[in-house]
Amino acid sequence: MRLATLNDGTRDGRLVVVSPDGENCAFAPVKTLQDALDDWANVSPQLQAISEFPEQLEIEQLLAPLPRAWQWLDGSVFASHGELMDKALGQKAHKPDFPQMYQGMSDTFYGPTEDVPMISEDLGIDFEGEFGIITDGVKMGTSAGDAAKHIVLLVQINDWSLRKLAGPEMKTGFGWINAKPPCGMAPFAITPDELGEHWKNFRVCLDLQVKWNDKQFGNANGEPMGYGFDELVAHAAMTRNLVPGTVIGSGTVSNPNYREVGSSCIAERRGIEIVDHGEPKTDFMKYGDRVRMEAHLPDGSAPFGAIEQTVVAP
Repeated sequence: MRLATLNDGTRDGRLVVVSPDGENCAFAPVKTLQDALDDWANVSPQLQAISEFPEQLEIEQLLAPLPRAWQWLDGSVFASHGELMDKALGQKAHKPDFPQMYQGMSDTFYGPTEDVPMISEDLGIDFEGEFGIITDGVKMGTSAGDAAKHIVLLVQINDWSLRKLAGPEMKTGFGWINAKPPCGMAPFAITPDELGEHWKNFRVCLDLQVKWNDKQFGNANGEPMGYGFDELVAHAAMTRNLVPGTVIGSGTVSNPNYREVGSSCIAERRGIEIVDHGEPKTDFMKYGDRVRMEAHLPDGSAPFGAIEQTVVAP
């Protein structure tokens, strides 16, 4: 099942169920995705039962599937990304024996084709391609084994970053604020069964194709996560209840053979250049630059649809 949110002029939009071919849709029996998540056990079967899709679907009319969330938690669980960045920065970071995760801005998720305003071109504008999940309610202390059943939807995310602000904020030891503007989200939130065998060990085992200004930039696969999404949910719920609609990200999708498959963010490519040449050669994004992110199944279909966003002045 694929779900999307139409822009009807309201803050949270109108939930629709998307046809298998992605061309049409049907209005859901509840207004918003958050309404569905709040009563997922009862609403999900009603959504699954919809088989006729009388409305034409236009991607430009879509908001993010969940335009705002009660909670956004982002992991960093691709070891190759962390190790490369540490090497490029000449540091040996302490790696804990639990998932690295921070709590970010959740009151806005940009839609898949929405322009993204950035306050300045001089702050190191960067995209970060990720996969993510949305939960129903999760009780505090839930184990990884039990957390799996609370992963109800999968999403694809562009976690925007301002790199020149990230370092100083990280050094305070008190987390990010200015370095992390709102994320973008691909048009469709999907149930795990949509991926078939490519949802394996609670990982999205698909290549995430990233293009910057129409040029191929990366094609890393989501399988090499050091922790599965079940473990990320359990970690997040260790000391708190997770409300329905909690969004959890994988962190930048990265593979050990990044020189061959490319990267999902500019910072990683710059890290490779520092290691190989002693200095970065690739600049960050400028106003008017576009990024496109899309994951494909073997048949060529894109289960999440595509994020295609342009950076603009505020």
